[in-house]
Amino acid sequence: MEGSKKMKLALLKVSLAAAGMAVLAGCAGVRAHRGAILDPQLITAIQPGIDNKDSVAKTLGQPTFAGQFTPNDWYYLSRATSTFAFRNPKVTGQTLLHVRFDPAGNVVAVERTDKSLIANIDPVGRTTPTLGRKHDLLGEIFGGIGSVGTGGMGAPPGGGGPGGQTP
Repeated sequence: MEGSKKMKLALLKVSLAAAGMAVLAGCAGVRAHRGAILDPQLITAIQPGIDNKDSVAKTLGQPTFAGQFTPNDWYYLSRATSTFAFRNPKVTGQTLLHVRFDPAGNVVAVERTDKSLIANIDPVGRTTPTLGRKHDLLGEIFGGIGSVGTGGMGAPPGGGGPGGQTP
């Protein structure tokens, strides 16, 4: 009997330890990388006046996106995030490389920025303002009481007499 109790106690301890590890594993942080993988040595190899679109594409690959209004602006975006448990991801590192070309396709400028330019945008509210009345549950249930048969509802058009004529 004594050995059975010790066995159950040991099994309980192992089960609790396994459950505790499973709970802690759910809280582990997750690191993610999105976008281009930019090598600092390759970035410094791009020189204005020397390189063109073909050489930049061979060095860095195709851009993450091109300029909205002109195809002579190429952007390479690289972002690293970290998420702990169920929270929103936090940006741990970001590089935005902007390569500008002249109309002939030669590199004019190379600009590099980091995560300091990230804007945190908080919406004003969680609802969109609309015109009209606000409805609640009771208003929806009892709001139509007394409106049946008024305002032309249930009465023939043109009055209440036969054939729509008023007596």
